Amino acid sequence: MLTTAYAEEILEILKLTVAVPSLVKAKSDPFETLIITIISQNTTDKNTDVAFTRLKQYFRITPNSLANASTSQIEECIKPAGLYRNKSCTIQTVSKIIQEKYKGSLNIILTLPFEEARKTLLDMSGVGPKTVDVVLLFSAQKPTIPVDTHVNRVSKRLGIAPKTGDYEIVRLSLQKLFVENDYLLAHQLLIGHGRQFCKARKPLCNSCPINSYCETKGAF
Repeated sequence: MLTTAYAEEILEILKLTVAVPSLVKAKSDPFETLIITIISQNTTDKNTDVAFTRLKQYFRITPNSLANASTSQIEECIKPAGLYRNKSCTIQTVSKIIQEKYKGSLNIILTLPFEEARKTLLDMSGVGPKTVDVVLLFSAQKPTIPVDTHVNRVSKRLGIAPKTGDYEIVRLSLQKLFVENDYLLAHQLLIGHGRQFCKARKPLCNSCPINSYCETKGAF
């Protein structure tokens, strides 16, 4: 039976063996976190960092600035991250919503109770649950665990989330297992483990530091 103590054992091992991703930092500006996370979809941290740095060189990263920016200029800045047309459209859409409806600040939303804040952000066109949960966790210290492709893959292989679970089922399963104070660390370490050891196509099961906890060890 899975327990909080079991989850803590996994985290303690991962703390010693896995590099923590640093693309988004805790307590970072919520609007910057939102834009970085939109840019980061389906690309690497390196490409995201290049694209976001280019964007910052041309624009102030504020809702007002990006809402009124030239679409072509935004696209040119974030090209290194791929899918730049779709991402540019999303960036401008959310910037306009925040500028016009929330007086140019996400703080109005982030001070709401968690579920209300989450629903409000999810109602913004083009913003998915992972992006919303990253903003809530990193910039508002709200109790949620974002589930990216690494978190999803690792948690299902370990058996700490249902193998057929969708985003919400995986998120809630992890939140029941880990203590709230560890949500941020669990998110980061599961990503790091997915990148270093539990890779999508060729996981390094023999050198995996938590292979004794894994339901699917050696099955790939």
